[in-house]
Amino acid sequence: MTRPHIIRTVGARAAAATLLLAALAGGVHLAQRPDSGPNAAGAAETQRLLAEREREHAAARAVRDEAKRLAAQKASAEVKTAVADARALETARKKAEAEKAAAAKRAAEVGPVPYTGTIPAACRSLSGSREVGCALMIDAGFEFSEFSCLNKLWDHESGWNYRATNRSSGAYGIPQAYPGSKMASIADDWKINPATQIKWGLGYVKGRYDSPCGAWNHFQDAGSY
Repeated sequence: MTRPHIIRTVGARAAAATLLLAALAGGVHLAQRPDSGPNAAGAAETQRLLAEREREHAAARAVRDEAKRLAAQKASAEVKTAVADARALETARKKAEAEKAAAAKRAAEVGPVPYTGTIPAACRSLSGSREVGCALMIDAGFEFSEFSCLNKLWDHESGWNYRATNRSSGAYGIPQAYPGSKMASIADDWKINPATQIKWGLGYVKGRYDSPCGAWNHFQDAGSY
């Protein structure tokens, strides 16, 4: 092969190699540039949709959070209202109890309850609880002559004072019933009604001693009846 042919062959090959390198360099450069074709538009749409969905999710979370906050606020208000109502009821209950106790105290301090029954002629020379005692004694079936014994007995026990209280024993009222609540068997007004006390006392005397004089005789012997 002649020298000029060899030179042409080498030159051709060098030119081809140069073109190949240039093509490769151009391909790399193209690969490094952002795609501006249809794929780029699809990617942008995808990003837009993702961003929109994220905004929707954020809005939904905000709605849920606000609903929870409002529910908690409502529950707190309901609890406060319930507590306030309970306190109001307790205050009303205590007030009612205090008023009831005050009324009972006032009732206990009022008296005596006036006697509205008939007073026999034999008893009209007496007055107050003694007059009532005489009338009720006769009504219970005792003779007027028994009143002298009854008067001595209860003069000694209470002085015919319907509020008389023995601080040692707790005996109460004209007949000194022990405890005084026994007289409730006659009526609930036993604390302030002389007639209620006298009726109970006469029943006690009759049941244990047959008569006021029998009770007085026992008292003289025993110091009590």
